Formats: sequence, C-alpha cells, structure tokens
Amino acid sequence: MKERMIDVVTPDGKMETFVTHPEDGGPFATVVVYMDIWGVREELFEIARRIATVGYYCLVPNFYYRQGKIRHSFRDDDNRMISLHNLDQETQNEVQAPRRKLSDAMVMRDTGALIEFLRSEERVRDGAAGCIGYCMGGRHVFCAAGHFPETFRASASLHGTALITDEADSPHLLAANFRGELYCGYGENDRFTPPTLIKKMEELLRTSPVEYRYEVHTGADHGYALPDRDIFDARAAARDWEIFFASYLVKDVRATHAATSMRLADWPPVTVSAQRRTRAPTNLTSI
Repeated sequence: MKERMIDVVTPDGKMETFVTHPEDGGPFATVVVYMDIWGVREELFEIARRIATVGYYCLVPNFYYRQGKIRHSFRDDDNRMISLHNLDQETQNEVQAPRRKLSDAMVMRDTGALIEFLRSEERVRDGAAGCIGYCMGGRHVFCAAGHFPETFRASASLHGTALITDEADSPHLLAANFRGELYCGYGENDRFTPPTLIKKMEELLRTSPVEYRYEVHTGADHGYALPDRDIFDARAAARDWEIFFASYLVKDVRATHAATSMRLADWPPVTVSAQRRTRAPTNLTSI
C-alpha cells in the first residue's frame, strides 16, 4: 500500500489530508472518509487503509485545519477511546468546541476542493466516487451527496447525527438531489437517531432517486462502528462493511472483494438482528 499526508488547497487555506491506495495498478475509484467530532487520527487512517486494500484511492481530510491540528484522545484502563457521553462536562465542551466552529458550508467548500484535487491525480479514476462518514461525518456525507450528486454515487452514514433537524440547512432537505446508493447504519440505543427519525428518513427517501438501505443494529450505541471506541460493536460494524462493499463495488474489483472483504474488516461475517428496507441494489459502473 502507498500512503502519504498531503495538503489540499482550499478557498480557506491548506487542508491536511491522509491519502492511501494500492501500490500497483489503478487508476482507482475514490472513497472520502468524513471524520467524526474527534477529528483525524490513526483510527480513521486504519479504516482508510482497509478500504484501500479492496482497490480504492481513499482520503481522510482534516476539516478542522482552519483551527490548527486538533487531536483529542481520552482513554480508559483498557486503552480504548472513551465515548463523549462518558466524559465529564468540561471535557465534553472541550471536544465539542472545534465542531461548533465548523459549518456545513465550510465542509462543502473543502469537498469541492477535494474533487478538484482528485481530477489532477493520475491514480484516480474519472467518474463517480464514494463517501463514508461517522457521527457528524454522517451528516456531512448527506451534504456531499446532495451538493455533489454527480460525484458521490455511493454514500454511507454510520451513526450519523443531526440528519433531520428543523434548521434551514438540515441535510435531509437535499434528499431530492441524491443519486446512486445511500446506506445508513443506526444503533438501536443511539439517542441521536430515535425510531421516529429512522421512520421519517425511510418515508422521506422512499420517493428519492437514491437507492436507500439501512440497518438498525440491535444493542448498538452511538459510535458503535469505530474499532478503537469503548462501545465498539464488532458484529454491527462487520454488517456495515458487508453491505457497503457488497453494494458499492465497481464491477472490475468484485472478484477481489469476494476474496478480501472479510480480511479488510478483520471481523468474521455474522448475522445481525436488524430492521432494514432495501430496494434492489444498483451496481454502479464507476464505483
């Protein structure tokens, strides 16, 4: 695998971005990883590496770059990252402060800059791309799919937050723009995505041009999909990877996926008790 840290030029400055892709072959379809509230870190880089092993050019942008290098890591006695709600209020406020200074508009300007950068990369395949986001990154995945529908045709929001709000910039208002496929992974115990929101999202996307699929993972909480987290749910995360890669692979890497997808996740295939709605998945030809 090849990997490096680069600076992507945006309208607001230089955005530190982690890039990884297979050493040989290409050009590769692109997947952008949208960070959660904690910011970029080795955990997200490892996720990107695993995506890249299947045959993708994967990026992890640091959307906090306007505020410098934001790094948070609070660990328990087992050296796992402590979830935000398990921290004291003062520490929670410290972690949340950078997010409050980051708007959807900023992230979308940065996303546009990423797309421009990718057009100049010889190892990147022209055409549709994918994106996956965690927590606030799930919201940004919705925004990216809505603002750049010709680019992002395979999108995944995992324990996303603020997906449906009463605000004028709520990302669900972009649903009519969505194209390709969209997957949402929800935790049964995630207070940010109660059953009422999940039902409303299903009703909203029923008439959207996007092929929508979701799973509600039994017993899973907010942050379940992140392997370094104290509430990581390996079974739920494995199911997310299974759906994401089974639905969104380009045709010419399908055989590679069949041989390596479980190695990619380092988790065995399992059956997860979940609610879901599916349409027949559309095989994208360019991602």
